[in-house]
Amino acid sequence: MSDRPTGPAIEATGLVKTFGDTRALDGIDLEVPAGSVYGLLGPNGAGKTTAVRVLATLSRPDGGTARVFGHDVVRDANAVRGKVSMTGQYASVDEDLTGVENLMLLARLLGHRKPAARARAEELLAAFGLTDASDRQVKKYSGGMRRRIDIAASILNTPELLFLDEPTTGLDPRSRSQVWEIIRSVVAHGTTVLLTTQYLDEADRLASRIAVVDRGKVIAEGTPGELKSSIGSGTIHVRLRDAAARAKAQEVLARALGAAVEPEADPVSLSARVDGSDFEASTQAARALSELAAAGIVVDDFSLGQPSLDEVFLALTDHAATDTEMETVQ
Repeated sequence: MSDRPTGPAIEATGLVKTFGDTRALDGIDLEVPAGSVYGLLGPNGAGKTTAVRVLATLSRPDGGTARVFGHDVVRDANAVRGKVSMTGQYASVDEDLTGVENLMLLARLLGHRKPAARARAEELLAAFGLTDASDRQVKKYSGGMRRRIDIAASILNTPELLFLDEPTTGLDPRSRSQVWEIIRSVVAHGTTVLLTTQYLDEADRLASRIAVVDRGKVIAEGTPGELKSSIGSGTIHVRLRDAAARAKAQEVLARALGAAVEPEADPVSLSARVDGSDFEASTQAARALSELAAAGIVVDDFSLGQPSLDEVFLALTDHAATDTEMETVQ
């Protein structure tokens, strides 16, 4: 859509939001390019949902400024609301209505006449693979179907900016993949998407840029590739034949690589980050594998690859991105 803005969709500087003694946002800065998927990555409690609520004018900031397509979220809140739509972590449609009834009701509330409301509802149901379930009550939908109907409701009038707050929480892998395809389609039609998630693979697959948020602060920002390269050239993963050999293997690898070697959840697996050029990382990996063989340690699988976003998060913080501290939302 050529008439869509090409500048930043969101510009936020020093955003602060407090709830009693809790500083949910502690000076967040964001710049979200228009026409892209921008990821807010972090654990529950990091401040992601609070940031979305402020940017969507649902919560007033206690400090800092934020603009959506040039409109201040406090002074020009009505203008912002005319450009955005939001899908939260839980389905917001009426479970007692059918899929088509939900979409028609919302379309009428948005000003569509009845024929246009039905046409738009049927168009979205078809696009989201819900035509066969259109006359079924939403309470009888699967989790993945509920998320699809919820996103469909959010784009009845195509928004310039769509907030998706953890849209795939609790979904099975197939349903997650379906939601991802919907997100890509929405962006292809010109909508900017701000995606909050604690699923690192989701951010990696969808977002062109990512802000890593922890304890109310942005602790890193960049493309997925930039974030990964910021903590080293690559990561070595080793899977042993015998779990009893892991302690010895850890010592051998640490000596060969000159780096910390960490045990993984799998009792036969180890990993280590390696620095330097790609050639240097490959040389280190080859030396490590040779020394494991010399020590009589049998390796079932050995790989050298780019760090995952999970490893990026662990390197930037002292905890994993799946911590379960509850998000503060008011």
